[in-house]
Amino acid sequence: MQKDLKSYRKSYEKGELLESDIPGDPYELFQSWFQLADEAETVEEANAMNIATVGKDMAPVSRIVLLKGYSKDGFIFYTNYKSQKGKALSENPKCCLSFFWPSLEKQVIIHGEATKLSPEESEDYFHSRPRGSQLGAKASDQSSKIPSREFLEGKIKSLEEKYKGEEIPKPGDWGGYKVKPLKIEFWQGRKSRLHDRILFTSTSQNNWIIERLAP
Repeated sequence: MQKDLKSYRKSYEKGELLESDIPGDPYELFQSWFQLADEAETVEEANAMNIATVGKDMAPVSRIVLLKGYSKDGFIFYTNYKSQKGKALSENPKCCLSFFWPSLEKQVIIHGEATKLSPEESEDYFHSRPRGSQLGAKASDQSSKIPSREFLEGKIKSLEEKYKGEEIPKPGDWGGYKVKPLKIEFWQGRKSRLHDRILFTSTSQNNWIIERLAP
């Protein structure tokens, strides 16, 4: 029998986000929150993030990817450029990233614009990955239709033999993106649903406007 979800309740009481605690640069706040999540035993993958894209069909699609680097210049992840997300970003580079760390009662939402990393940066990261992950990227034409699981595993075995004892070349359609933030919202759960929401909006002078939003 389906449970009555209307009765589900949780009181958020683990933190607060007050103006006195907010730095002028959202990168500093993200770094401190990410470090908390990364060191928390209750968070399995602090770098797991949702990315939502909208291609020319105007249909939003979201999925989980892994953050592989961040700085004041942006947030980095890697994928196949011919995947569903890669095609959408080629049609519309604007996207939304979000992190949710339930045990910390914290969420970060990033609106930004994605650009491809240089081939050299993607090459360096590709060869830093475990060999199995390299073979997986080589074998999988991400988001394309395949006849069976056995088909995919057969490709892996074939590539293992082909590159045995050799370096695996990076697929030409595989690489990284950097998402430059235009807006970053920090959400801290609070009691009685009176959550703290602080929005940073980038200006043309590379400064940030800081505003509090109603929960």
